[in-house]
Amino acid sequence: MKEKSMTSDWHKEDIIAAVRKKKKSLAALSREYGLASGTLMNAINKPWPRGENIIADIIGIPASDIWPSRYRKPTRRGVRKSSIKKTRV
Repeated sequence: MKEKSMTSDWHKEDIIAAVRKKKKSLAALSREYGLASGTLMNAINKPWPRGENIIADIIGIPASDIWPSRYRKPTRRGVRKSSIKKTRV
């Protein structure tokens, strides 16, 4: 599999292929975790941290590397100078 860019999410077919390489299907993996057969497909299509972590564990890669757009580091917000009260000494 090609090395993925840190700025883009893996393609969903690449994720499914990586799971299949571990001799599993998403449906079997879902059932293994007590979920309905199609449940883990939700994590492929939209953010769902529990499902993302299950998939990441079986692949052996952190979820933040598979879906970097879902795990962006929070940006630091600047504090407006007008909101800081100055005290006189």
